[in-house]
Amino acid sequence: MNSNSISRVSQTDWEALDQMSDDEIDLSDIPEVTAEQMAHARLRVGGKPVSKSKVRVNIYLDAEVIEYFKARAGGRGYQTLINETLKESMQVNRLEEILRRVIREELQVQE
Repeated sequence: MNSNSISRVSQTDWEALDQMSDDEIDLSDIPEVTAEQMAHARLRVGGKPVSKSKVRVNIYLDAEVIEYFKARAGGRGYQTLINETLKESMQVNRLEEILRRVIREELQVQE
């Protein structure tokens, strides 16, 4: 277990909180969040930072694709590896498009 892990049980009565309306919750001892604090805030889901440029999607992939990326990912997340592979593919396609355009332009100049 690493030092960032939470190892103690919550003392909060979550069921009682779920039953309370927003108006019943006493926030008087909690300071207001400033605009500067909000500007430096980082969104986290499950304790992990969420990139502003990422969008959660649900897709169906072949089992063999998932197995392949899980095997290649090793200790890091296979979904991250899938994302990186897709980004690399986009860059390769862009380079191919640029090369095709340059070749077409050169061929037109030679005509």
